[in-house]
Amino acid sequence: MTDSSPLEPGRFLTLTDVAEVLALSAAEVVALVRSGELPAIRLGSIGQWRVEQSVLSSFIADKYEEARRAALWHEVQNADVAELFGERRGRLRRG
Repeated sequence: MTDSSPLEPGRFLTLTDVAEVLALSAAEVVALVRSGELPAIRLGSIGQWRVEQSVLSSFIADKYEEARRAALWHEVQNADVAELFGERRGRLRRG
């Protein structure tokens, strides 16, 4: 996906396109849109959903950041007290 100017074709993706990019089912993408987790707009007389490419890119980047934070949190949750404070305690005892 490349950034498109407002007048370039392909700026907006259908939910089917989004599903393909994310390797999800169309129903899963619809659920993301309806929940507000994936911002989308309705266009046309029948209100077809569209997701701007830049919005999808931001959504993906946010998911990577969310996964990174969850991994760090999990790492801290599984650390014992000695691992978390061992170096600090060692300095306090010597000083």
